[in-house]
Amino acid sequence: MLKNKIMIMFLGLSVVLAGCGFRDSQNASQTSNVTTESNKQASQQTANSNSSSKNTNVGSSPSSGTSTNSSKTPPNSPTIPAPGDINMSMVTAVRLADFNTGWVGGNGWIAKTTSEGKKWAVVYHGSGTVQQIFALNHSDVWVTMNQGATNSRLLQSGDGGLHWVIVGTTPNNAYLHFTSKTTALSGNDFSQDGGKTWHSLPTPKNMVGDAYFHDVKNGWAVTQSNNVFYVKRTIDGGKSWKTVITKTLLSPLAGALIRSAGTNDAWIELIGGTGMTQTSYSVFHTTDGGNSWKTVIANSTAGGGPAPGFSQEYNKGPFNKGSKPGPLYVINPQVAFMGGSCPACDKQNSIGWTKDGGKTWVNSNVTLEGYGEAYLAMADANHGWWITTENSKPSAMYTTLDGGIHWKQVHIFH
Repeated sequence: MLKNKIMIMFLGLSVVLAGCGFRDSQNASQTSNVTTESNKQASQQTANSNSSSKNTNVGSSPSSGTSTNSSKTPPNSPTIPAPGDINMSMVTAVRLADFNTGWVGGNGWIAKTTSEGKKWAVVYHGSGTVQQIFALNHSDVWVTMNQGATNSRLLQSGDGGLHWVIVGTTPNNAYLHFTSKTTALSGNDFSQDGGKTWHSLPTPKNMVGDAYFHDVKNGWAVTQSNNVFYVKRTIDGGKSWKTVITKTLLSPLAGALIRSAGTNDAWIELIGGTGMTQTSYSVFHTTDGGNSWKTVIANSTAGGGPAPGFSQEYNKGPFNKGSKPGPLYVINPQVAFMGGSCPACDKQNSIGWTKDGGKTWVNSNVTLEGYGEAYLAMADANHGWWITTENSKPSAMYTTLDGGIHWKQVHIFH
């Protein structure tokens, strides 16, 4: 008799436990791709952490240097809300670690993919709009969150985005890049403690746009005076500047953008006049420290006038599609991609590239819709991401496997 009672109690308990497991299983299956991907990522991180040595500092706060267990949330890390609470329709920044893995951000959120952009997991939710994302590798990532000032809040993750800490603020809104976990550069400012404190490097007078320092010694700047523009270079941290380009301007520069893929490498984009939704611009490239230059792009327009550095009659190019410049993405001294924009066209976004250091420029036949900013992130000369935006439509992501010739839509952000 007693034996039968024990058996009945055991069977009843088993039914209750099975019912709980069934309900949990149902709830998990009803979650969106964002939650599912986030859970997978967390499980992977936990497995990796358990299989590594006890000295692994996953989830450590860079401000304290104290190791924390990866299963615990570090200070300043947000609670990720339910997917339905996050509007991901407008992307404002993108960065990849490789073709499979990367991050995007928007108004108050950061998301990560490990599936070439097909699925995304929200890894941060907080105030401010993401301005820039920089990834040193798959683990070390930094994000700037604009809060309406001339600088931005700087967030850092050491585990690929699972946990975030607030490092401090950036000194400006120039292009941010890290050369190591501790050394960062933004315009003519640098940090050697991971972005906690910043120090300024000297710049020449009459500068247009931001200076660009490849490291704390080697930098570039564009200046203009009396209808002439100058490209200047420093190799001593801004103490002295040498002029490496001088060209006449028919109208003042409206802006300048500089990128570098090496100590002696520089890509200089100059923005000229604007009119009738058209903007003229030029791109010049050097691989030998400024001793010699190639004209990569010379886009003159009817509304914006001649490309900076060229005469009114010059119309030989090389041309990038579109009537305005789009995003410039430099991969190495030989390979760079650049978008074009045509506000008057049905499909506004185009893209072109050079794979021989600027000797030739090739334009893709693909054009995409999207009146807002476009964003590029290239893994190498053949694989990359292209994101288009529009205020009235969700942002869309496209990928290429053949160096920009063909693009496939892989995701719509909602």
